[in-house]
Amino acid sequence: MTDEVLATDETTALAEVSETPSERNSEMQVHDHSGHTHGPAPSLNPELRREVALEVPANVVSKTYARVTKRYGKMARIPGFRAGKVPDSLIRARFAKELRQEVMEALVQDRFRDEMQAQKVNPISQPQIIELNLMDGQPMRFRAEFEIAPEINVDGYETVTVEKPNIMVEDTEYQAELDRVLESHGTVEPLEEDRPLQDDDWAEIKFVGKRRETDGGTPDPGIEERTEDVQGDDVLVQVGGKNTLPAFTEALRGKKAGEQFSVEVDYPKEFGDLRLAGQTVNYDVSVVAMKKKTFPERNEEFAKQLGDFETWDAFETSLRESVTSRKKQGMEQEAKSKLVDALVGKFSFPIPESFVQQQVDVRLERGLRALAQQGMPEEQMRQLDFVRLRDAQRDEALKEVKASLLLDTIAQRADIQVSEEDVQRELMVASMQSRQPYEQLRERMQNDGSLQRMREQMRREQTATILYEKMA
Repeated sequence: MTDEVLATDETTALAEVSETPSERNSEMQVHDHSGHTHGPAPSLNPELRREVALEVPANVVSKTYARVTKRYGKMARIPGFRAGKVPDSLIRARFAKELRQEVMEALVQDRFRDEMQAQKVNPISQPQIIELNLMDGQPMRFRAEFEIAPEINVDGYETVTVEKPNIMVEDTEYQAELDRVLESHGTVEPLEEDRPLQDDDWAEIKFVGKRRETDGGTPDPGIEERTEDVQGDDVLVQVGGKNTLPAFTEALRGKKAGEQFSVEVDYPKEFGDLRLAGQTVNYDVSVVAMKKKTFPERNEEFAKQLGDFETWDAFETSLRESVTSRKKQGMEQEAKSKLVDALVGKFSFPIPESFVQQQVDVRLERGLRALAQQGMPEEQMRQLDFVRLRDAQRDEALKEVKASLLLDTIAQRADIQVSEEDVQRELMVASMQSRQPYEQLRERMQNDGSLQRMREQMRREQTATILYEKMA
């Protein structure tokens, strides 16, 4: 256990994410909901929902069954039969469910695609089978539902404006950044003065804590660590530090090395360490040593340690420019987000439910990854209320999908394109970050469709930038 147990934390349970689903998967996957064997089909937006009834001739069904059965016969390993010599009747009996699924997928994909091309319809969701009759030697009849793209009218988008942000860096903002630089180069040394601990001092402590649930706390299922002691040795805590829990600051202030004391700490439910969130812990603490943090002199020698700077003034000039650049980037990004929000509020059109559910999946997956990185065990993660979590993500997912569709439409109208040089630059950055060879990464992303999704996202970001520069 580290000093995390002594620190404040505002980490949210589910990280906010923003990623838009691609309009089409690279390979169609057919969902058979006709029997409702695994729950009802996801609802589609009634304004965009379309339905088609199709039929496949009996001879095509039989040929497909024969082809799939033959392939299974070559792969099947059944005792008493040599490989490739298993009778078709046994294959069909043993793998009836798998054969039916593959035949259904193959026939539906081909027939559905042909029908969509004939009708000049562009479905944006995978077909959901709502009725299916499939038997070898008989015509296959099925009904499928899907969503089409909405008609989006963005007339007047040029009239949407946002206020241009003030990017002047205040002295307090610069000082806070300078303090962070100094803090990272400070050294903690023994306190020579014979006095009690006071604010800004550092206490080296060891502690043992006993957990108990708060009256309002509800134990998270699957965490057995709640019954174990919380222990720490040689932990440094800053008295009055911004990352130190107030209860520890109050208890440490006025103490001396060698003193022992007890303190009760209430952890908020949203505390980052999930083993402590929503609990009260009674600590027995020993002050091992008292220390003070010292900082280097602000001179030429220290400036050279911080980079290619000849003087301290040169470093401060560079730091102020860096703070200004970061503030400009952050505030302009915030303004772009406000502009996109204004566009979302101005235009109304039906949103494809299939896109919304894909975006909910993306947000949920990102959130679960964040929880895993925070240390949540898989057992506890499996016991989360996923229905509630999905519902909680829906509003933001819907807004993100709508924003993406709007930006795509505006980009098309304004003929905004992403250059190949920009794509190569983005891929080069991804290659360095993932430590994958450039060509290998590009080929993989090309094959799995993520390169096209990256282009789409880059185009949206470029569109938002162009709109901001014109409208701010």
